[in-house]
Amino acid sequence: MSTVEGVIGGPGPAQPHGRVRAFLRLVMIEHSVFALPFAYIASLTAMYGLDRNVHWGRLLLVTVAMVGLRTFAMACNRIIDREIDARNPRTAGRELVTGAVSVRSAWTGALIAVAVFLGAAALLNPLCLALAPIAVVPMVVYPYGKRFTNFPHAILAVAQAMGPIGAWIAVTGEWSWPAVLLGLAVGVWIGGFDLIFGCQDVQADRAHGVMSVPARFGIPAALHGARACHVVVMGLFAWYAVETHAGPFFWFGLLVVAGAFLYEHSIVRPHDLSRLNRAFFTVNGFIGIALFVCALLDLLVRGLTV
Repeated sequence: MSTVEGVIGGPGPAQPHGRVRAFLRLVMIEHSVFALPFAYIASLTAMYGLDRNVHWGRLLLVTVAMVGLRTFAMACNRIIDREIDARNPRTAGRELVTGAVSVRSAWTGALIAVAVFLGAAALLNPLCLALAPIAVVPMVVYPYGKRFTNFPHAILAVAQAMGPIGAWIAVTGEWSWPAVLLGLAVGVWIGGFDLIFGCQDVQADRAHGVMSVPARFGIPAALHGARACHVVVMGLFAWYAVETHAGPFFWFGLLVVAGAFLYEHSIVRPHDLSRLNRAFFTVNGFIGIALFVCALLDLLVRGLTV
């Protein structure tokens, strides 16, 4: 996923702000929108159960921790996969392949990001800090997964499930079954749409021995698997709603999510992947934001004080 080390392409040394911009492109910082809404749902629901007040300092630390860990994960992914990316026409333009970002700069950014994550965890509570290294492990294992299993999507699901669980613990300092349900829903959701996303790389993956469900079992099987995942997700979301005594606004949000899933799966077909990016980026970004807005409205109506 040849220039002077750590510089942007072109002659001469790049300015520091240019290196930062290139690194942010490398880790696709804008895609934090997929994970943050669910961390906020977990945090705010936990705050509602705690004392019905929004604790802005903790919410800020949750945000910093989530962005830090996700940035570390993406940087590791790009570093570890850079040779695979170079052989795939879709990913051959990534910054580590073209030299826009050096491996040294990428590792520097990754280490800074994980330090930020650990620092935020330490400021939250002792349990967050104790569990933080566990959250880091699957972020590093996932990029290697495609080298030893046909199901690297499951590793990604485990990694993503930790976000809402960690956010809940950040507020309460305690383990929570509703947080586990929400985390599982998020993990299976992201694992499911990773099955869809992987369909566009089937030919390159098969040519270069990269393992995945679409490469091993074919695109139709991967899309069926994604649909099954998203059915399970809806069940987990509903279970979470029952456990947290969610009100009408949250249930309405689940109807919106179900509609978005139906649309997503209607526009991606085994022999027509032309709208895959719309399904992956637009629809999934919408799902997170829509459910967060509905969950927030539900909590406010039930008495959460901002």
